[in-house]
Amino acid sequence: MTNPTSEEPDAPEPGGSPPGRRLTARGAATRDRIVAAAADLMYVKGVNATALDDIRAATGTSKSQLYAHFPDRDALVHEVISLRGRQVLERETQRLGRLSSFSGLIRWRNALIEVNSLQNGAHGCALGAMANELADQDEQARVSLAGLFLAWEELLAAGLRRMQDKGTLRLDADPDRLSVGLMAALQGGYLLASTAHDVRPMEIALDLALSHIKSYLTE
Repeated sequence: MTNPTSEEPDAPEPGGSPPGRRLTARGAATRDRIVAAAADLMYVKGVNATALDDIRAATGTSKSQLYAHFPDRDALVHEVISLRGRQVLERETQRLGRLSSFSGLIRWRNALIEVNSLQNGAHGCALGAMANELADQDEQARVSLAGLFLAWEELLAAGLRRMQDKGTLRLDADPDRLSVGLMAALQGGYLLASTAHDVRPMEIALDLALSHIKSYLTE
């Protein structure tokens, strides 16, 4: 008979499906701790180089606890993508949610550069790094990451449309195309900065993309 006060879900065999029973507070905390540790390890070491044993060691969880929450490694990776996506979009919504000026874009650029310079460009964008590893290996991961990038681009495009509404960005500018170009410059800059361990390539890529947007300003 199952104990209704149990603080962890019953552990299935590795590769099985987790039970549908709702987690207790302790079980949810354990699950969140596993996902957070996996996200940190995968950001620094890479997704494919992070073993489940690494995550177990970092969280002090047993194999049965890990499999109780995640039936396989892919399930954990997908949850890491969801966590990173929420974190990035929350951050970018704070920075871009009211964007309505070119100076706001410069401040956005400066904030990204400042944070990445603290680690000399190493590791890059959490979403971009996972996309580089997973896009050709895991279709579910690819679709999830594509949706997150699209949402990020839409935040930029919405800011550019607000600039058009204010009359500071010409009406012949295409906010959707400009946001894709800016995102491509950002992600390419992250990649080159990570490779060089120098944030300068990221600065150059973003500045060139912003110069293109600046050419559409009415002032």
